[in-house]
Amino acid sequence: MKLIIGLGNPGSKYDGTRHNIGFDCVDRCAKEWGIELNQSKFKGVFGKGVVNGETVFLLKPLTYMNLSGESVRPLMDYYQIPIEDIVVIYDDLDLPTGKIRLRQKGSAGGHNGIKSLIAHLGTQEFNRIRVGIDRPRNGETIVNYVLGNYYPEERDAVGESVELVAKAVEAWTTKPFLEVMNQFN
Repeated sequence: MKLIIGLGNPGSKYDGTRHNIGFDCVDRCAKEWGIELNQSKFKGVFGKGVVNGETVFLLKPLTYMNLSGESVRPLMDYYQIPIEDIVVIYDDLDLPTGKIRLRQKGSAGGHNGIKSLIAHLGTQEFNRIRVGIDRPRNGETIVNYVLGNYYPEERDAVGESVELVAKAVEAWTTKPFLEVMNQFN
């Protein structure tokens, strides 16, 4: 079994914001694989399906970003999903918009959603896909920037990165994560 977690904030006011790119990636996977996100439990919304013969869970925690671990840990425990079979998708200010970076471990790097996951999982060693959103321009605060909408000139790159993440996650259903890292980094 694989658990794909997209980080974001619940509510329509956050739809399409930079901080919700993890949600956008999970939605893309759900659409491509015909998985309905129709189960509300574990402080999140999730769906279950089969991709390339592999049972897959897609999860969007509805706890707000800084409490994401409160959703992920209970689902993992209930379905007995080991840490090596999860991947977390989230926004990254240190990557240019449109770029993705796969890693098997690392610090939170100031990301509150990842801080929560590390606290609840008890380790920094879990698969992750960081999706670049770049840094604020023109003196904009980080909070306003990550909770803001993309600039019009960024939309194509964002769409391409979401598509690339979906391809990487699908590749992970048939290959070890290290191999997928080497292919997509």
